[in-house]
Amino acid sequence: MTASLRIDFVSDISCPWCAIGLSALEQALERIGAEVQTEFHIQPFELNPQMPPGGQDITEHLAQKYGSTPEQHAGIRETIRQRGAELGFVFRLEGRDRIYNTFDAHRLLHWAGEPGTVPAGRQRALKKALLAAYFTDGEDPSSHEVLARVAGLAGLDPLAAIEILGSDRFVTEVRELEAFFTGAGINSVPAVIVNQQYLISGGQPVEIFEEALRRIAAGTA
Repeated sequence: MTASLRIDFVSDISCPWCAIGLSALEQALERIGAEVQTEFHIQPFELNPQMPPGGQDITEHLAQKYGSTPEQHAGIRETIRQRGAELGFVFRLEGRDRIYNTFDAHRLLHWAGEPGTVPAGRQRALKKALLAAYFTDGEDPSSHEVLARVAGLAGLDPLAAIEILGSDRFVTEVRELEAFFTGAGINSVPAVIVNQQYLISGGQPVEIFEEALRRIAAGTA
Protein backbone atom coordinates (compact mmCIF):
# COMPACT_ATOMS: atom_id res chain seq x y z
CA MET A 1 0.00 0.00 0.00
CA THR A 2 1.40 3.39 -0.99
CA ALA A 3 1.77 5.86 1.89
CA SER A 4 0.84 9.52 1.45
CA LEU A 5 3.16 12.21 2.76
CA ARG A 6 2.44 15.92 2.90
CA ILE A 7 5.72 17.84 2.96
CA ASP A 8 5.87 21.52 3.89
CA PHE A 9 9.33 22.85 3.04
CA VAL A 10 9.76 26.07 5.05
CA SER A 11 12.71 28.05 3.71
CA ASP A 12 14.18 31.26 2.32
CA ILE A 13 15.77 32.11 -1.02
CA SER A 14 18.85 33.60 0.67
CA CYS A 15 19.52 30.50 2.80
CA PRO A 16 22.29 28.26 1.40
CA TRP A 17 21.34 25.39 3.70
CA CYS A 18 17.86 25.53 2.17
CA ALA A 19 19.35 24.84 -1.26
CA ILE A 20 21.28 21.93 0.23
CA GLY A 21 18.24 20.66 2.13
CA LEU A 22 15.95 20.78 -0.90
CA SER A 23 18.46 18.93 -3.08
CA ALA A 24 19.01 16.25 -0.42
CA LEU A 25 15.26 15.89 0.25
CA GLU A 26 14.51 15.44 -3.45
CA GLN A 27 17.22 12.78 -3.76
CA ALA A 28 15.80 10.99 -0.72
CA LEU A 29 12.36 10.98 -2.33
CA GLU A 30 13.86 9.61 -5.54
CA ARG A 31 15.38 6.73 -3.56
CA ILE A 32 12.04 5.95 -1.94
CA GLY A 33 10.30 6.18 -5.31
CA ALA A 34 6.79 4.80 -5.72
CA GLU A 35 6.59 3.66 -2.10
CA VAL A 36 5.18 7.06 -1.16
CA GLN A 37 2.88 9.57 -2.79
CA THR A 38 4.01 13.11 -1.99
CA GLU A 39 2.12 16.38 -1.72
CA PHE A 40 4.85 19.05 -1.69
CA HIS A 41 4.36 22.65 -0.52
CA ILE A 42 6.98 25.42 -0.47
CA GLN A 43 6.34 27.69 2.52
CA PRO A 44 7.76 31.18 3.20
CA PHE A 45 10.32 32.21 5.79
CA GLU A 46 12.43 35.38 5.73
CA LEU A 47 15.82 35.31 7.41
CA ASN A 48 16.11 39.08 7.00
CA PRO A 49 12.65 40.63 6.73
CA GLN A 50 13.98 44.12 7.48
CA MET A 51 16.59 44.02 4.71
CA PRO A 52 16.42 47.39 2.86
CA PRO A 53 16.24 47.84 -0.93
CA GLY A 54 19.60 47.19 -2.55
CA GLY A 55 20.58 44.67 0.10
CA GLN A 56 23.72 44.61 2.20
CA ASP A 57 27.28 43.40 1.81
CA ILE A 58 27.14 39.78 2.90
CA THR A 59 30.35 39.83 4.97
CA GLU A 60 29.20 42.96 6.78
CA HIS A 61 25.77 41.44 7.33
CA LEU A 62 27.10 38.19 8.81
CA ALA A 63 29.49 40.09 11.07
CA GLN A 64 26.61 42.19 12.41
CA LYS A 65 24.16 39.32 12.77
CA TYR A 66 26.40 36.50 13.99
CA GLY A 67 29.68 38.15 14.93
CA SER A 68 31.58 36.03 12.41
CA THR A 69 34.93 37.15 11.02
CA PRO A 70 35.73 37.22 7.27
CA GLU A 71 37.94 34.17 7.80
CA GLN A 72 35.14 32.24 9.50
CA HIS A 73 32.73 33.28 6.77
CA ALA A 74 35.12 32.06 4.07
CA GLY A 75 35.45 28.69 5.80
CA ILE A 76 31.69 28.26 6.12
CA ARG A 77 31.15 29.19 2.47
CA GLU A 78 33.69 26.57 1.40
CA THR A 79 31.93 23.93 3.51
CA ILE A 80 28.61 24.88 1.92
CA ARG A 81 30.16 24.81 -1.56
CA GLN A 82 31.44 21.27 -0.98
CA ARG A 83 28.10 20.03 0.40
CA GLY A 84 26.34 21.51 -2.60
CA ALA A 85 28.77 19.91 -5.03
CA GLU A 86 28.10 16.49 -3.49
CA LEU A 87 24.41 16.99 -4.26
CA GLY A 88 24.85 18.50 -7.72
CA PHE A 89 24.07 22.08 -6.68
CA VAL A 90 26.59 24.76 -7.69
CA PHE A 91 27.43 27.52 -5.21
CA ARG A 92 29.46 30.11 -7.08
CA LEU A 93 31.53 31.93 -4.46
CA GLU A 94 32.73 34.78 -6.64
CA GLY A 95 30.27 37.54 -7.52
CA ARG A 96 27.74 36.71 -4.79
CA ASP A 97 28.67 39.43 -2.35
CA ARG A 98 25.29 40.83 -1.27
CA ILE A 99 22.22 39.58 0.57
CA TYR A 100 18.79 40.87 -0.42
CA ASN A 101 15.18 41.17 0.67
CA THR A 102 13.26 38.09 -0.51
CA PHE A 103 9.62 38.97 0.22
CA ASP A 104 8.60 39.44 -3.43
CA ALA A 105 10.17 36.09 -4.31
CA HIS A 106 7.95 34.49 -1.67
CA ARG A 107 4.91 36.20 -3.22
CA LEU A 108 5.72 34.60 -6.57
CA LEU A 109 6.23 31.22 -4.93
CA HIS A 110 2.84 31.53 -3.27
CA TRP A 111 1.28 32.35 -6.64
CA ALA A 112 2.96 29.34 -8.23
CA GLY A 113 1.41 27.09 -5.60
CA GLU A 114 -2.10 28.50 -5.88
CA PRO A 115 -4.85 26.23 -7.30
CA GLY A 116 -5.66 27.43 -10.79
CA THR A 117 -2.20 28.79 -11.59
CA VAL A 118 -1.32 27.82 -15.16
CA PRO A 119 0.67 25.70 -15.66
CA ALA A 120 0.03 23.87 -12.38
CA GLY A 121 2.70 22.23 -10.26
CA ARG A 122 5.46 24.74 -10.96
CA GLN A 123 6.10 25.91 -7.39
CA ARG A 124 9.04 23.62 -6.70
CA ALA A 125 10.53 24.36 -10.13
CA LEU A 126 10.34 28.08 -9.36
CA LYS A 127 11.96 27.56 -5.96
CA LYS A 128 14.87 25.68 -7.50
CA ALA A 129 15.25 28.29 -10.25
CA LEU A 130 15.31 31.11 -7.67
CA LEU A 131 17.94 29.35 -5.56
CA ALA A 132 20.10 28.82 -8.66
CA ALA A 133 19.63 32.43 -9.77
CA TYR A 134 20.98 33.69 -6.45
CA PHE A 135 23.57 31.12 -5.40
CA THR A 136 24.84 29.94 -8.79
CA ASP A 137 24.37 33.00 -11.00
CA GLY A 138 24.79 35.72 -8.36
CA GLU A 139 21.58 37.54 -9.34
CA ASP A 140 19.46 39.86 -7.20
CA PRO A 141 16.30 37.99 -6.05
CA SER A 142 14.64 41.27 -5.05
CA SER A 143 14.74 42.58 -8.64
CA HIS A 144 11.36 42.35 -10.36
CA GLU A 145 13.10 41.93 -13.70
CA VAL A 146 15.11 38.98 -12.39
CA LEU A 147 12.08 37.44 -10.68
CA ALA A 148 9.91 37.63 -13.81
CA ARG A 149 12.64 36.14 -15.98
CA VAL A 150 13.25 33.30 -13.51
CA ALA A 151 9.50 32.65 -13.39
CA GLY A 152 9.63 32.22 -17.16
CA LEU A 153 12.53 29.77 -16.84
CA ALA A 154 10.41 27.77 -14.39
CA GLY A 155 7.61 27.51 -16.94
CA LEU A 156 5.39 30.30 -15.61
CA ASP A 157 4.12 33.37 -17.46
CA PRO A 158 6.66 36.20 -16.92
CA LEU A 159 4.08 38.85 -17.82
CA ALA A 160 1.72 37.52 -15.15
CA ALA A 161 4.65 37.55 -12.72
CA ILE A 162 5.38 41.20 -13.50
CA GLU A 163 1.72 42.06 -12.96
CA ILE A 164 1.74 40.36 -9.54
CA LEU A 165 5.01 42.01 -8.51
CA GLY A 166 3.64 45.44 -9.39
CA SER A 167 0.60 44.90 -7.17
CA ASP A 168 -0.01 43.92 -3.55
CA ARG A 169 -1.31 40.45 -4.44
CA PHE A 170 -0.38 37.71 -1.97
CA VAL A 171 1.14 40.18 0.51
CA THR A 172 -1.41 39.26 3.18
CA GLU A 173 -1.24 35.53 2.45
CA VAL A 174 2.56 35.39 2.70
CA ARG A 175 2.63 37.47 5.88
CA GLU A 176 0.04 35.19 7.47
CA LEU A 177 1.98 32.05 6.55
CA GLU A 178 5.23 33.52 7.87
CA ALA A 179 3.49 34.37 11.14
CA PHE A 180 1.97 30.90 11.34
CA PHE A 181 5.28 29.07 11.01
CA THR A 182 7.22 31.38 13.34
CA GLY A 183 4.33 31.11 15.81
CA ALA A 184 4.62 27.33 15.57
CA GLY A 185 8.24 27.59 16.73
CA ILE A 186 10.11 27.60 13.43
CA ASN A 187 13.04 29.97 13.93
CA SER A 188 15.62 28.48 11.58
CA VAL A 189 15.45 26.97 8.12
CA PRO A 190 15.16 24.73 6.27
CA ALA A 191 12.39 23.16 8.30
CA VAL A 192 10.76 20.10 6.75
CA ILE A 193 7.34 19.38 8.25
CA VAL A 194 5.89 16.01 7.32
CA ASN A 195 2.17 15.32 7.58
CA GLN A 196 1.85 18.51 9.66
CA GLN A 197 3.22 16.56 12.60
CA TYR A 198 6.89 15.63 12.21
CA LEU A 199 9.77 18.12 11.95
CA ILE A 200 13.12 17.47 10.26
CA SER A 201 15.39 20.46 10.82
CA GLY A 202 18.32 21.65 8.76
CA GLY A 203 20.09 20.70 5.55
CA GLN A 204 20.39 17.03 6.45
CA PRO A 205 22.21 14.39 4.37
CA VAL A 206 20.18 12.35 1.90
CA GLU A 207 20.38 9.28 4.14
CA ILE A 208 18.87 11.09 7.13
CA PHE A 209 15.93 12.38 5.08
CA GLU A 210 15.39 8.95 3.55
CA GLU A 211 15.39 7.15 6.90
CA ALA A 212 13.04 9.69 8.50
CA LEU A 213 10.58 9.63 5.60
CA ARG A 214 10.55 5.83 5.46
CA ARG A 215 9.84 5.65 9.21
CA ILE A 216 7.03 8.20 8.96
CA ALA A 217 5.53 6.42 5.95
CA ALA A 218 5.68 3.10 7.83
CA GLY A 219 4.13 4.61 10.95
CA THR A 220 7.20 3.91 13.10
CA ALA A 221 8.47 7.48 13.57
